[in-house]
Amino acid sequence: MTEPQNTNASEMLATVQRGNSTDAILRRLATRAMGLTGADIERIVREARLKARRGKRAIRYEDIEEGIRGNRPPVPYNLRWRFAFHEAGHAVVHHALDLGPVRGLNINSGEGGYNLVGFHVSATDTRDWYENMLTMLMAGRAAEHLVLKRVSSGSGGTDDSDLARATRFAFDMERVLGFGSEHPLLYRPHRDPGAVLDRDAELANRVHGRLVAALDRAVAILRRSRPTFHALAKTLFEAQAMDETAVLKILTS
Repeated sequence: MTEPQNTNASEMLATVQRGNSTDAILRRLATRAMGLTGADIERIVREARLKARRGKRAIRYEDIEEGIRGNRPPVPYNLRWRFAFHEAGHAVVHHALDLGPVRGLNINSGEGGYNLVGFHVSATDTRDWYENMLTMLMAGRAAEHLVLKRVSSGSGGTDDSDLARATRFAFDMERVLGFGSEHPLLYRPHRDPGAVLDRDAELANRVHGRLVAALDRAVAILRRSRPTFHALAKTLFEAQAMDETAVLKILTS
């Protein structure tokens, strides 16, 4: 799971003819552009302007959406389903635990799915919040296991991956935040949790135990919400990108 920083997505709006649907257009474009860099977006907008100029007309939403789609190769059928279940799992658990709004989902990239979520500012420093965060972070992997019966490496592999972030949360709960089961009052930060976990087998077992508990909890939530989970995954598979309104409609139906 990745939370992309598309700071230039809103700049697209300035190039689109304004009207009553301005906000809806912005949401759709920002969702569709999740995962793209600022340079990608600038190039897409330039090409869309050129296309409109050649046609002697104003630039349209479809020009930019076509440019975004053309920037990405088609995602294979089976991989698209995996991305859809993975991101739907995150969204359903995020909503079920009332962590905040789900701003958008996108699986229109061979590099993996993207989600953009928000968080309520209240109670973000409590033990329950951190445990909920662990559950949400493990929900993509839980979704793959629940539906596909096997998991991919998509939840790990990089420093900003689901597993990396979840491990850091669990590590900090044990050593930094005062929620540990051993010496909870000791503040013991470290820049390289992996190195500490390799040396301290007992700590590694406690951190891993937190991740296992979060994974099991995510599976239980998805089982209870199976109709919603499958409906969201199916819609995301077909649309490839969903904005907040589209996601919320399914999560609350």
